[in-house]
Amino acid sequence: MVAFIDGRKPTADEIVRAREEFGDYIKIVIDIKTKKYTIGGRLHADGEKILLNHGSLQKNLWGGGYDLLTNEIDANALINTRPENQIQEILDPKIRERFLHLAAIYLKPL
Repeated sequence: MVAFIDGRKPTADEIVRAREEFGDYIKIVIDIKTKKYTIGGRLHADGEKILLNHGSLQKNLWGGGYDLLTNEIDANALINTRPENQIQEILDPKIRERFLHLAAIYLKPL
């Protein structure tokens, strides 16, 4: 299940729901401008859709995940693929750093 969160750390219940699909791996989609984000879901596109419905702009949405076993965050998601970023990994150093910084604030340590 996908949880929508508006710029705060997730609750214990939200973490439990976010782990339903992949157990020790939590998908995250962040609006790097507004700091709203989603965790959980089967596809990053699920979180992307929720954020778009909450007023986010596509250009500000980036995805990745958090591995609870290794405590590592990645910046790899199909939603990251776009004309200016032609692979799933976030290529722009500033955008990548912003995404990883926000993901670390919200998800480390769980």
